[in-house]
Order: sequence, then structure tokens, then C-alpha cells
Amino acid sequence: MSDCTHPSFASARADQAERLAEAIEAIAAAAAERSRAGALSRPGPIFVAIGASLAASCAPVWVLRSRGIHSWRLDAGDHPLPFPASVHPLIGVSQSGRSAETLAVLESVPRSLRYAVVNTNPSPIAEAATMVIDTGNIPDSYASTVGYTSTVAALGMIADAWDGGSVLPGWRELPADFVTAERLLTDQVSRLGSIFARVHSADFVGAGPSVGSAEAAALLFREVARLPSTGMGTRQYLHGGMESAGDSAHVLFGDSRELEVAATLAAAGHPVILVTAEPVEPRRNLAVVQIPRRPPAQRVILEALAMQILVAAAAAERAVDIDEFVFHHSDTKVPVSASRAPDEALPAAGTAPG
Repeated sequence: MSDCTHPSFASARADQAERLAEAIEAIAAAAAERSRAGALSRPGPIFVAIGASLAASCAPVWVLRSRGIHSWRLDAGDHPLPFPASVHPLIGVSQSGRSAETLAVLESVPRSLRYAVVNTNPSPIAEAATMVIDTGNIPDSYASTVGYTSTVAALGMIADAWDGGSVLPGWRELPADFVTAERLLTDQVSRLGSIFARVHSADFVGAGPSVGSAEAAALLFREVARLPSTGMGTRQYLHGGMESAGDSAHVLFGDSRELEVAATLAAAGHPVILVTAEPVEPRRNLAVVQIPRRPPAQRVILEALAMQILVAAAAAERAVDIDEFVFHHSDTKVPVSASRAPDEALPAAGTAPG
């Protein structure tokens, strides 16, 4: 089942760098304005999201924690409602602004704690929140491309600016680096798509902020290459997950322990792709995708770029239409008309709106 309301995967990627540059400029201005207004000077935020938006929240949490600010990301679908009383603002992250589970969590807390980062504005989640940063209503593919990367940018800049911080100047240079990386990596990474034609599953593994890249990549490969895939952190992978290697591909993101894991898997005969900023020599069963060194939230955008190129090649190898989806679920997105009055919250034991 295709979705004709979305641009194709290829067309959404075609002007991604340009759209990302526009979003970064607008988001940087919005973050500075919200900071001046005091909205980003509260206790550290709790990001609530689901799917790719949850993965996008990983690096920003890492940035905040590295600055000594308590922050968490929570799967909106796995939290009983109402959300427990807290002084921490909740940032609902939803590219469509219509994720049912995320809206339900936001509407179960006092309005003053409801923040949102969305692409689509107006939308039910944007209307439910008191502080909103949007990424500019960018047309996005059904399996998210520019919607994901611009969301990471928005969350990353919020993390930079929180509690008296400032948006890193490198954000404005990122689109140019993105263009350069795309030019340098496209042919190389596309050739690696053949690895996925002969495996039955894939593991995506990353450390720290790149755990989100592993999660997002696994979701992407399930969605558009229809390959059973798992995303997890490096240390979790070492605690048993690695033992099932066999008839599988392995994609690792990182510059430290991941190098040794990649070498170990390759030596055992398993196909490995290592996405790293380190100058690692490729070898038998080990392909190396070298990306520029960037701060964490900026780096994961370049990791996402590599995965977008790779999944397109993998889908072609597996003869899967990258824009064709198999299943449709009627209860994961709320209709636009489902937004409620500003202070009308869900009942205490309410479930996610349908």
C-alpha cells in the first residue's frame, strides 16, 4: 500500500540538504528566542516520542547529560497515564504532530509542562503544547528522511541552548558538510547494498548518542527493505546480543569499542559495515564508511545520511519498492480534528486517542 500524500523517498532526499539548511536557520532563531523568554531554563526535559522520533531524541539526551543536566527519553507508548507528577517539562516529539501515544502523554500533564517539537504546525500536538518549535512543515517521505534529520537538528539545538547554553555555531556549517558527505559517500555506500541481498536479518549497533542511529536504521530497514532488523547499544550487544550472529549483516556506529567488535565479527566471517570518524582500513568482510568528526547531535545526522543511501540500495537489491508499505494502522495517528481545547486533558486513566 503506497501513500500518495507523501513525496517519494528519492524526491525527499533530493533537496534534503537545502531543506535542512532552511530548518537550521529557523530553529536556531526560535531556540534563541525561547531561551531569552526563559522557556529553556527549567529542569532538564523529558522527551516523549515513539518510532523514529524516539530515536531522534537519543543524541540530544546525551548532549544534555554531558552538560550535567538531567534528561531522559521515554517511549510514549509504554508509559501508564497519567504521567507521574514532575517538575521536568515534557517535550512531545512527533514529526506529523499527530502521534496518538505522544499526544496522550502530553495531555495527561499540566499545560505548563507541555512542550513540543514537530514538523507539522498547526497539528494536535502543537496545539496541546505551550512551547513549540517546528521544523518548517517540510514535505517528507513516508519512511522519514528529511523529517528525521531536521527533527534531530531541532532537538540538538534545544539541548545546546538549555539552561543558559547557546546553539553551537557548527550547526550552520552542517548542511555544507552534508552535501560533501553525500557526494563522497553515495557511490561507495550504494555498492554495499548487495550485502543485504543475501542475509536474513541485520544488527545495527551504536554507542552513546549513536544508539539512536542504530534504532532509526533498524526501523528504516524494516520499513523499506523489509528486512528483520534490530537496533541496540554497543554494551547491550556485547552482553549476549552478538551471540546470534549468522546469516546476518552488521552495521556499527562508533569510534571506540565498535572498531574491535567490527573486527571480531569480520574475522568470524560475518559481513560488517563500520560507520566511523576514525581512519580504519577495510579488510575482508569489513567495509568502512568514514564520516566527518562532528559534535554528537550533528554527527548522527551524517550517520542518518549514510543509512538513507544504504537502505535505498538494499531495497533495490531485495526488489522491494521503497515507497510501498504493507500494513496500515488506523490508531497510530489522530485526525487533525481530534485536537482538544487547550486545558482539556485526557481522563486520568485514559488511553491513547484513536
